[in-house]
Amino acid sequence: MCGIVGVVSSTPVNQLIYDALLLLQHRGQDAAGIVTQQERKFFMHKAKGMVRDVFRTRNMRSLPGNCGLGQVRYPTAGNAFSEEEAQPFYVNAPFGIVLVHNGNLTNAHALKHELFQTDHRHINTESDSEVLLNVLAHEIEKTTRGLPLQPADLFAAVRNVHKRVKGSYAVIALIAGHGVLAFRDPFGIRPLCMGTHEGSTVLASESVALEGIGYQFERNVNPGEAVFIDLQGKVYAEQCADNPQLNPCIFEFVYLARPDSVMDNISVYQARLNLGESLAKRVISTVPPNEIDVVIPIPESSRPSAAQLAQLLGLPYREGFVKNRYVGRTFIMPGQSVRKKSVRQKLNAIASEFKGRNVLLVDDSIVRGTTSKEIVQMARDAGARKVYLASAAPPVRYPNVYGIDMPTSSELVAHDRTVDEIRAIIGCDALIYQDVDGMKRAIGSLNPKITGFDASCFDGVYVTGDITAEDINRLNANRVGGEENQDDTSRLALPNPED
Repeated sequence: MCGIVGVVSSTPVNQLIYDALLLLQHRGQDAAGIVTQQERKFFMHKAKGMVRDVFRTRNMRSLPGNCGLGQVRYPTAGNAFSEEEAQPFYVNAPFGIVLVHNGNLTNAHALKHELFQTDHRHINTESDSEVLLNVLAHEIEKTTRGLPLQPADLFAAVRNVHKRVKGSYAVIALIAGHGVLAFRDPFGIRPLCMGTHEGSTVLASESVALEGIGYQFERNVNPGEAVFIDLQGKVYAEQCADNPQLNPCIFEFVYLARPDSVMDNISVYQARLNLGESLAKRVISTVPPNEIDVVIPIPESSRPSAAQLAQLLGLPYREGFVKNRYVGRTFIMPGQSVRKKSVRQKLNAIASEFKGRNVLLVDDSIVRGTTSKEIVQMARDAGARKVYLASAAPPVRYPNVYGIDMPTSSELVAHDRTVDEIRAIIGCDALIYQDVDGMKRAIGSLNPKITGFDASCFDGVYVTGDITAEDINRLNANRVGGEENQDDTSRLALPNPED
């Protein structure tokens, strides 16, 4: 998961891109990069770190031009510690292209072989984004054949990219002297939208990045669609996939996206309210509401779900944990020992909200269970009589292959375990999960045009239809921290999509 932005304007764009990346910082905290273009020359700065740390005044001054791209990186493949893998990526032919990418290619290994053996292109990093850039560059070279570039040539190239590339990808590319090209995978797994302001156009991962810089949301880029904006601001668009289907990643709504974003015409905040309503029904069937004294969210994504659940059950809602905003996400830390240590640095319990009470903690999801176990113990240490835990998402039982750092199966607390076995590991008095169908109904009801979701980490059904247990083994080997987290996923039983 990453955050990407592209701008074509009549005025300098460096500050706009910087501001948009700040609004997308939640999507990636490992590295940041910006590239701009002036007189067909690219100016780039990228490095590891948060946006505010990567870009200083001197860096911003060295990014002139009226069009450009930016990215914040959340590493799920390749080398997390290499600045070479920070984006944007660049190739000098044809024309000169820089690219930012959000997603994960599931056939990157095969494409690398094709690029070297057939296309005669060299890949210098382990990043699948560099693979994607070279596939795009090769296809543009084929369609233009040395002639001046036309929008139709770009759309033909994207059609061929769709045929070659598998997985999830939202892409924005800047082509020297011509403009900005954006496209989305045929399943629309990763988000991408566009907005306008006084003749300028912005493309970004989430609507909040548009609104926060004063742009008016126009629409989402459709699954399989390509959009080209020339340097004069004229917009061209064409559907480039044979059978596009809107199957967005459901985990975006559960956890990843900001609550004030609207993605694929679904309010993320309303989606989380709906999840709380659905979860309330599950709680009633497990723990009688009269045995619960207070509902407490685990900051921060679970707050809307917890508030809605408390209201429907007629229970008090309280903030019982204070979050230290200056500690990185435990979700993306590389090792269990580091993650466990960081939980108490990140959260502190307000003892008066727990002492002598039966508390229902509500979280957005439970992945490894390490954080949940620590938080349950924190509640007990603060004096809670009983600690119940409810998850607004179903059990995470399968690895994610589309750009979220869901770990190998052995690290998933729910893999091959019953709910009661998970409860015993976490140490709570009762554990209540959302069910998969309830989650899909709660979110899907907000946009009837959505044909389905990628909910693979919950149901094991990979919407691209090309994922096997062997593929997951290979992808895990290239995952950040892959070698230290290897397990035998050959026994991973993937559900039959026909079941």
